[in-house]
Amino acid sequence: MRWLAGALLLALCASLHAEALRPWTGGAAPGLELADLDGTAHRLADYRGKTVLVNFWATWCAPCRAEMPSIERLRRSMEGRPFAVLAVNVAESARVARDFAEKLPVNFTVLLDRDGRVTRAWGARVLPASYIVGPDGTIRYSYLGDLDWSSDEVRARIESLMRTGPQHAAH
Repeated sequence: MRWLAGALLLALCASLHAEALRPWTGGAAPGLELADLDGTAHRLADYRGKTVLVNFWATWCAPCRAEMPSIERLRRSMEGRPFAVLAVNVAESARVARDFAEKLPVNFTVLLDRDGRVTRAWGARVLPASYIVGPDGTIRYSYLGDLDWSSDEVRARIESLMRTGPQHAAH
């Protein structure tokens, strides 16, 4: 009987995970232009044609730290495909963000939103806050809180967006 209850609980958790990414209804993607850890400017518009995970995080945020390895696994699984990760560090110094990224390590782009202006524009009131931007530059999904970004369900949704391409993405 315990086995059955455990199996049902596991199935419930898996079904909740499949619904983790919420379809976006908040309108157009706000502007995003920030410098990375080396001072190079990145604009969301530069990633047109790719599916992009925009993740707002901070080193003091335990759920943010917990999900970073799964974001790196997702990035690695998508290497060579039209996919990018823009991890926006909120209101911390380049040194703090760099030290954290090097310890994990992560090989995705870390951007610095020192004054929180971009974070506020995106409505990221809770950390971590994540948005999936389609190849056409529009936000398709959002998620607040930590998530296993390397799960099959999440990867399937991202791969589906990549297949649609910039001209044929559903609105």
